[in-house]
Amino acid sequence: MDLSVGDEFKSGFITVVGQPNVGKSTLINKLVGEKVVITSRKAQTTRNKIQCILTLDQAQMIFIDTPGIHRPKDKMGKYLNDVAYTSLKEIDLALFVVNAQYKPNNSDKQIANQLNALKTPVLLVINKVDQISKRDLLKRIQEYERLGSFEDTVSISAKEEINLDDLKDTMVEYMPKGPKYYPDDMVTDQIEQFIVAEIVREKILSFTHEEVPHSVAVEIMSFKEREDKDLVEIRANIYVERKSQKGILIGKGGKMLKKIGQTARKDIEDLLGTQIFLDLWVKVKDDWRDKQDALKMLGYRG
Repeated sequence: MDLSVGDEFKSGFITVVGQPNVGKSTLINKLVGEKVVITSRKAQTTRNKIQCILTLDQAQMIFIDTPGIHRPKDKMGKYLNDVAYTSLKEIDLALFVVNAQYKPNNSDKQIANQLNALKTPVLLVINKVDQISKRDLLKRIQEYERLGSFEDTVSISAKEEINLDDLKDTMVEYMPKGPKYYPDDMVTDQIEQFIVAEIVREKILSFTHEEVPHSVAVEIMSFKEREDKDLVEIRANIYVERKSQKGILIGKGGKMLKKIGQTARKDIEDLLGTQIFLDLWVKVKDDWRDKQDALKMLGYRG
């Protein structure tokens, strides 16, 4: 496969940081044009660094999506923060994504201080501008710009795809000259099984009550392509911390688990372009978020 490009081609690695729920995952999905990173209104949706790839005629940009930086309550929370801060190292550009609806708070200041210590260029990205008046937006931009010395500020709405082309152009400006690391049609370097697990977890976050989401993990136990038909058979375990959470996930007569499986299967079929047989099992693993061996088993290695 020929990945050679001209001398003027640019490429680089971009980290996307910000508080939970400011729209980082939605932004990356919209930029790369695929649903690669799970999105949810629940905090701490993203747990693993995910490299997503945007290839343009003149540049290739590799995005690292990070967990939202927050005040950790357990080992899982500390792991999430460590992942976020580690991603700030050895990158070419950082996007500091904030929510236009709210004034900067202490968490924003903490993140800005980390970014101010970088030698890397930082773009301030004000998201959700469709939710605020133009007059209030100008005031909000000034409030956030006081937090640090940013190379540029771009106001967008990731969900409504407002000003995303301007953001792309601005990012390209700050990319160094470099090679094309990935083929044009590649949007992520994550294996399919990982994305499948994330899709299942997204459906759980969408359909279950508040006491379940942060206590859930998904492990793909088997992923087999049938030779006799166009079908992939997937078996996955869903781990929760308490029996009561298991009951909520299964639901009366198995209705909740069936709903999760049906909606996840549709997204997975769209991703893989083939029919899917999805077999989900719910298991209890007591207090797994505070157990180092459980974190490692479920893929959270830091």
